[in-house]
Amino acid sequence: MTELLQMLHDERAMLTRKLAGLDAAIHALNGSRVIAIKAVTSVKVGKKRTWKLSAAARARISAAQKKRWAKVKK
Repeated sequence: MTELLQMLHDERAMLTRKLAGLDAAIHALNGSRVIAIKAVTSVKVGKKRTWKLSAAARARISAAQKKRWAKVKK
């Protein structure tokens, strides 16, 4: 039973590496950042960038979105 579990873990690790390679190829073709492999069984995507908007900017964005939704609802 333990040998079977070990074989399944190994298979999962191999498939994870293959998927990481496919993801890297897709991202490279799209021109975006390549995924970095952290460990054999896990894939780490680059840290997501957060944007800090001022209250005025958020208000403008909100007003514009409300205007767009009002058009759609008519």
